[in-house]
Amino acid sequence: MADKNRKNPNEYMRMAVDVMKKSISEGKEDKPSPHVGAVLVFPNGMVDIAYRGELSEGDHAEYTVLDKKNRHQELSGCWLFATLEPCAPGARNAPKISCAERIANARISDVWFGIEDKNPKVDHGGINHLVNNGVKVHQFNPEFHKEIEEINERFNTWAEMKKAEAKAKKSIPKDNLNGRAAATNLDSLSEKALQSFLTESGRSWQPNSDEFLQELKEMELLEYDQEEENYLPTGNAILLFGKKPRNKFHQAGVKAVVDYGNGEIGAKTFDDPLVLIPDKVEAWVKKVLPASINRSKFKAEQVPAFPVEVVREASINAIVHRDYAIDGSKVQLNITPDQIVIKSPGAPAYPVTIDSLKNFTATSWSRNKKLTFIFNEMHYMEESQIGMETFRSLRDKHHLPLPIIDYDGESHNVIVAFPRNADAVKNLSNKQGIEKLNEPELAGYDFVKSRKEVSKKEYAQHFDISDKVAQNQLRKMRDLDLIGDNGESLKSNKYKYMYKV
Repeated sequence: MADKNRKNPNEYMRMAVDVMKKSISEGKEDKPSPHVGAVLVFPNGMVDIAYRGELSEGDHAEYTVLDKKNRHQELSGCWLFATLEPCAPGARNAPKISCAERIANARISDVWFGIEDKNPKVDHGGINHLVNNGVKVHQFNPEFHKEIEEINERFNTWAEMKKAEAKAKKSIPKDNLNGRAAATNLDSLSEKALQSFLTESGRSWQPNSDEFLQELKEMELLEYDQEEENYLPTGNAILLFGKKPRNKFHQAGVKAVVDYGNGEIGAKTFDDPLVLIPDKVEAWVKKVLPASINRSKFKAEQVPAFPVEVVREASINAIVHRDYAIDGSKVQLNITPDQIVIKSPGAPAYPVTIDSLKNFTATSWSRNKKLTFIFNEMHYMEESQIGMETFRSLRDKHHLPLPIIDYDGESHNVIVAFPRNADAVKNLSNKQGIEKLNEPELAGYDFVKSRKEVSKKEYAQHFDISDKVAQNQLRKMRDLDLIGDNGESLKSNKYKYMYKV
């Protein structure tokens, strides 16, 4: 998302992370202050920066850059980059107003934030306020998250403690996955599923040990009933570890279908505890994938082998990030000779958007944080990723087309389709003009898509072709309106071709 005067947002993210490191701590042992950097980008391309405590002790970076440094400037249409979610209404004592309110009042058009503020006084409230007031909200790319989290380790630990204290003081809604799952108890949980979690996460306790039950309580997967003196599972616990999750959640599970291309169809339903499904899906895919090459074709090599680990990761993402409020809709895995399609019920959880999924910049902002945490502990996925790097590397690592991602509003599914050959790319894509590309040009299009922007020289070097061939291929894609450019002069050494969502 660059425009005529402003650079690629990645550059401002880097700038915000760098200035964050200058933050001045208030030195309070009982309440560590976060390190925050902010970058304000004007429509004309001018930039101003600030960090927490820069001009006065305790001043928020957003307040400093918006109010103290640019109080008399017109800020409509500006972009703002902040390494931490802006504080929410109610988080500050009157007459102070929150950073989220200040940003909305200034008519900032777009805000990028680095990581979520886990302080219970904020905890997504800043983002919600911005969205409700018409501000477009985006998250920093995953490569910046670790750096922000590491420098804010003390603050995040304190915020998590405060968050747990706040939740302990209030009742949890019964209709939420975090709430108790009615008519269930510890006998409803699968010892095999619990043991799998213990083994994969490196824990040495027994499934029914007091230490493990207490930890599950701290994770908010169990509640303790004082009257009955017993632990009771939450909805998340039943999904993750329940003997029969579909007794409570009919939509849980994965439905897998394979079309072998010769009229033979195979089907399998996985309705196990969620933590057991990835290994079972992987075993099934290993069994059916080699045989799914269309045997009616003489040239089986037209359909290359497909890496099982990619199907596994995409399936895990679908299981973890789907919307479990959509009743009756399972995750679907369909394998045919030409493509592999995974459908995940529910629209992307904001601030993840379908466009960020399409161009492989989405971050793992999950609506199901408990599921994400458990799968991360089991090393099935990374909390800060959503499979984007795996998808982006398909062409380079496996010489396969990049996946095509879309959202079907009628069925309410996010669809991740993996074409297995060039013809499938053309059939699956809704991009007009892509059918006019030959196979080398399709590979070139994927290269631009995975890099976001490339120069002619980078393109030529990557494919080991001449500058003239590279230029012809890139111009063909640009003329078909499949890619654009950065607006520089064609003769400029800064000229680059850019992927268009």
